[in-house]
Order: sequence, then C-alpha cells, then structure tokens
Amino acid sequence: MDAAALTLPFLVGLILVALAFDFLNGMNDAANAIATIVSTRVLRPQLAVAWAAFFNFVAFLFFGLHVAETVGRGIVEADIVNEHVIFGALAGAIVWQIVTQRLGIPSSSSHALIGGLVGSGIAKAGFSAVVWAGVWKTAVAIFMSPGVGCLLALLLMLLVSWLFVRFTPHGVDHIFRRAQFVSASLYALGHGGNDAQKTMGIIAVLLYSQGHLGGNFYVPFWVVLTCQIAMALGTLAGGWRIVRTMGSKITRLTPMQGFCAETGGSITLFAATWLGVPVSTTHTITGSIIGVGAAKKVRAVRWVVAREIVTAWIITIPAAGFLSAFFYWLSGLFG
Repeated sequence: MDAAALTLPFLVGLILVALAFDFLNGMNDAANAIATIVSTRVLRPQLAVAWAAFFNFVAFLFFGLHVAETVGRGIVEADIVNEHVIFGALAGAIVWQIVTQRLGIPSSSSHALIGGLVGSGIAKAGFSAVVWAGVWKTAVAIFMSPGVGCLLALLLMLLVSWLFVRFTPHGVDHIFRRAQFVSASLYALGHGGNDAQKTMGIIAVLLYSQGHLGGNFYVPFWVVLTCQIAMALGTLAGGWRIVRTMGSKITRLTPMQGFCAETGGSITLFAATWLGVPVSTTHTITGSIIGVGAAKKVRAVRWVVAREIVTAWIITIPAAGFLSAFFYWLSGLFG
C-alpha cells in the first residue's frame, strides 16, 4: 500500500471525481431502467426518470456490498493502488462515457470502469497488478448477462403469451401497463444496487490506499450514501437520446413485452449483485429487449442497431483502458 500522501483537499477532489463518474453513470444508464416503460407509453419520460431515480437511491437497503468489494480489490491489487491509479481509471472512464453519451451510443459504464482500472493499474505496475481471476470472472459475467437476460425474457414472453392467450389485446395491454410499474421498479432497483457499488469500491480502495480505513478494506456508510445520491441525481438528469435508442430503435415494444424485458433483466441483475459480480446494466436490458423482440419474430429486431451497440461494447474496454493509462501518465507529470 502506498504511503498516505494526499492532503485533504486533494483527497476530497478525487472523491468528487469518483462521484462525477457515478453521476454520469446514472445519466448514461437511466435509459436502462426506463426505456421500455417510456417506449410503451406507460409513463412520460420525465416521470419515468423520477421513478427510476427513487429506486436507484433506495437500492442500498436491499443489497450487500459484494460488488463494491470486487471492484475495490478484485480487479487490480489493492496494495498497488494510489491516487494516480484512481485518477487515471476515473478520468478514462468519464471521458469515454461523455463521448458515447454525446453520440447517443449506449455503451457500458461497467466496461469503461473495469477497462479503466486495468489500464491504469498496468500503467503503474505492469500486468502483475491485475487480479486475473477477478477480471476473468467479471468479463465472463459481463458477456453472459445479455444472453441470460435474452433467454429469461424470451421464456417469459412465451409463458405470458400462453397464459393470456384468451384475453383481448386491450385487456392484455391494460394488465401489463400496471405490471410495468413493478417490473421497471425492480430493474431500477437492480441498476442502483449493482452500478452504484462500482463507485463505492473505487472510493473505498482510494481511502484504503491513503491509510484512512485503518489497514482493513471496507466500505464506510457515508460512501454508500453519497454514491447512491450521486447516481439518483444522474438518473434525474436523464439521457433521452439513449432512452430512444434502447426503447424503440432496437424493437417496438408492447406493455407485455416491456414487462418481460424488465423482469428478465431484473432477475439477471439481482443474481449478479448477490454474487458480487459487476455486470453491465446496458448489456442486460439490451439482451432482454432483443429476447422479447425475437419471441415475436426474428425480423422484429433491428439487428443493424443491435450490431452498432455491440460494436460500442467491444471497443469500450480497450478504449477506456488506453485513455486511463494516458491519464495515469499525465497525472504523474504533476505530482
């Protein structure tokens, strides 16, 4: 562990940078929780964003901090982390998020942060800095989550289609418009539970590296609370262009399809959070939306848009990694 060297103003400034990443995460990923409920016109975008923000904030009441522990000491060795590693990881991830958000591309903040940590850690201590077991576990989960979400959403679509086969289309829409309030709430809860913990892990390992945790790695409650608030505020700021991509460009959704997509995605996120695996909420909901579209017919999915999104996912980890390595080098020039 590097010796504590940061003065309080610099430490607070770096924590604020981490919270800025959390805010951007909420802004960029707001669409994940509300895209389907907006696309099906159950809620107006403004109300849907407020709805998601509330459930993002209260998520810490329902989940442990396993994801935060994985990010804090399961991606790179905690003992090699210093302020330059944290700054590099956050700066690279933030710049990449801003670029993709401006372009309306739903890239993954999870990919950006994991790539940023790995890139910044390697820049400091070489490949020995990487906890490969944690990275591979996270990478497998990140790439499995859309498949699991897709499969669950597809199976749910088949099940509810069979259960409600005798109902009129109007009756089905009426039922699932109400049901979507529940499914969207669960997805927002899963989003807040998994994504906010990534920033908690970053701040906790920063405090640990500076000797403020007494030699033991843990996540202080004030860190939990501030990260949940930052994510909720970011969600309130919203991201309408990404909502539009996620909710209608991939496939047109009915309330029943929206319910199945959100429920399949929620189950996937809940399982990942309880297992302590940081996954991509963007991946998960996109896989679920593709699953419900494919249940109707394969041609209902706009595969060109889906392919563009997948391309953005693939380049996010190396792009954020290179950016973070550059910012690590840059920060070293000033201290």
